[in-house]
Amino acid sequence: MKMSAETVLEQAMPVLEMVDVSVKRSGRLILSNINLRILKGEFVGLVGPNGSGKSTLLLSILDLLNIQTGSIKILGHNPQSKRLHGKIGWVSQAASNLPRDIKITVQELVQLGTVTGKNMLKLYDKSRAKLVEEAIRMVDLQAVRDVDVSRLSGGQRQRAVIARALASDAEFIILDEPLVGIDRDSRNSLLQLLDNLCHDEGKTIFMVSHDLAAMRQTAHRMIFLEETIRYDGDTEHFPDLSGLAFLRGIEHVHGGTHTHSNHGKGEEQ
Repeated sequence: MKMSAETVLEQAMPVLEMVDVSVKRSGRLILSNINLRILKGEFVGLVGPNGSGKSTLLLSILDLLNIQTGSIKILGHNPQSKRLHGKIGWVSQAASNLPRDIKITVQELVQLGTVTGKNMLKLYDKSRAKLVEEAIRMVDLQAVRDVDVSRLSGGQRQRAVIARALASDAEFIILDEPLVGIDRDSRNSLLQLLDNLCHDEGKTIFMVSHDLAAMRQTAHRMIFLEETIRYDGDTEHFPDLSGLAFLRGIEHVHGGTHTHSNHGKGEEQ
């Protein structure tokens, strides 16, 4: 089937493009000169120390913080564009921490992902039901679709909130620390799910995590952020501890000569 010129253009453009972005919070410069392009189908891991600006970067992309300089485009549009409605799936760190006294099944939670300003007063229709079915299938929660979310394991709850994002038919999924509080088996299963969403479903993943080991085993590409981007390249070339210390300007207090490996822009040093 021949694709339209608009479809070809959408596939060719970056999912996310940030050019010379700087952000201040409470008068303090948090992000400086951020240049970043993420392409369709990439799984990009964002890492950095506490206070490095990771949350600020995400909030800027989501148009929840104003930028001082530069520009941000998502699928070729400004972040506030109505054309992006439903195209961005945001899974916050607290998304799966639902109160225990709230009774809501997996299916009902995922259905919330289909609600928009235009349809919130309309009856649940077949098109929305199809999106819910597909989202539950993608995260492999068919067996617990009618179970209260409060009864799920931590890993299953994370899958459920990811399904809620997918139910909006999101193309670009942003996750903030989804591995916190889940056990080893659930963590591995969740990481495999995210990788499958990229390879099999054509989704684009941008994920913040403190779990460096997990990111190095999963992400296609890694970004190390500390006010500005200190590393952006293939995961296999991500710096070791000595290289990270060099990127951060941390000197060895005991003196001596130390080598700094893999601290370039995706190149082996």
